Amino acid sequence: MRVALPTLKGLLDQNVLEIKFTRRRPKPNTPPTRRMLCTNSREVLQTEPGRRALGFKQTWRPPAYNPDTKNLVLAWDIFKQSYRMINCDNVVVISQIPANIEFWKYFNDTLRKMSAEQKMTFFNL
Repeated sequence: MRVALPTLKGLLDQNVLEIKFTRRRPKPNTPPTRRMLCTNSREVLQTEPGRRALGFKQTWRPPAYNPDTKNLVLAWDIFKQSYRMINCDNVVVISQIPANIEFWKYFNDTLRKMSAEQKMTFFNL
């Protein structure tokens, strides 16, 4: 489902999303799009498992510009374990997992077992 910036922000606050979006800065030898598993949910990130398993670190420093004016959304990238900007010019939500025990079950059953190579493949599909 294709979404715009306000919808994406709302979904990120309550869910973990698998999304696909057009790269702002294309990289040589990579697809023009990128997949990402991301969230801004406090219920996931600001917990002990979020800090330990997802490497979440609260930032107190906002970007030097307003992301909304560039049609960007800031979200926590679960695989890269850092904040990333999402280009909302062309973003599609592939799947949505509620930010509760359902996510942690998915994390433990599926994500935790992925190799670094499997994660890299995920980004570029």
